[in-house]
Amino acid sequence: MSLTEVQMQADSTEIGGTPTSVEGRSQWQLTWRRLRGDTVSMIALAVIVIMVVLALAAPLFASITHHAPNVAFPDTGENEVGLPVGPFTNGFWLGSDGTGRDLFVRILYGARISLFVGIVTTFIAAALGVTVGLMAGYFGGLIDTLLARFTDAVLAFPYVVLAIALAAVFGPSLTIIMVLITFFSWAGIARIVRGQTLSIKEKEYIEAARSLGAGPFRIMFFDILPNLLAPVLVVATLYIPQAVVFESTLSFLALGIQPPTASWGNILAEATNFYQTSWWYVVFPAVALLITTLAFNLLGDGIRDAMDPRTERLIAARRMRRNKRKKLQAKKRSALSGPSGSFPDPARQPQLPMP
Repeated sequence: MSLTEVQMQADSTEIGGTPTSVEGRSQWQLTWRRLRGDTVSMIALAVIVIMVVLALAAPLFASITHHAPNVAFPDTGENEVGLPVGPFTNGFWLGSDGTGRDLFVRILYGARISLFVGIVTTFIAAALGVTVGLMAGYFGGLIDTLLARFTDAVLAFPYVVLAIALAAVFGPSLTIIMVLITFFSWAGIARIVRGQTLSIKEKEYIEAARSLGAGPFRIMFFDILPNLLAPVLVVATLYIPQAVVFESTLSFLALGIQPPTASWGNILAEATNFYQTSWWYVVFPAVALLITTLAFNLLGDGIRDAMDPRTERLIAARRMRRNKRKKLQAKKRSALSGPSGSFPDPARQPQLPMP
């Protein structure tokens, strides 16, 4: 039973109501309940869902507009001087790009690349980071020293230098981007998991499991790992927008997704030559990138607050203040009303003597 539920039952008893039975809730249920009360997080979640739906429906919009993402339309997508046409011109909802392609359709196809890279690389990085962090924190000693120093080296390595080297050797591609983002993302998760594992492995229930003959891997993945899911989920939610920005940065530097495949990074790179004459070419893909990363960051902050036990106390404190205000308002109404619940007749009130 959470602190908020206890307070709700106490308040209902104080005001004379019949206390109802309180159903026990799991940590995830309590987290979802707190998250639903956060308006900003719900708006961010709605934005993310809308963006995912639009990305998945990119082929549908391409068929509606009759504009394939990589097909140029020089007759309708460019004006008399060869510049892109503006929004809602000749069937281009957000205008066209420098070669007469539909900018709206290309932004949606770019969202498919960015969201796929962000979610998949974060999932792989979380799996690697959790495994390395668990092993380093649980075993300690030489294993901890080697893994911790390797993690520090990864965090200190300049990713742009490695990206340039890999692109020069193997050529820029989606695979290179995903390898780079995964390689530079798991280290931060591993450091957090290692610190939590060092604390959890000293708990009494871990000693009890060890005394019952449980092996190290069973303790790590069945006793310690469930208690690490909350912080790992928070960190992973915050790493997704970083991966999206990472991919866009590499594509902008011509080290990632190559044209004609659409990506927010290479769309912005191509738009740098038209920012003075075609504002929509720069603004719309930049706004899409900004909204997506901001929504993921706000959702990550909301999940972090919802999983914090101190949030339960804040909710209970706000509920107590609200109930106190209701009680004061009820007392004022009862003092002003008569026995039958209506306001008293002024004619029946005692008259003060005239001076």
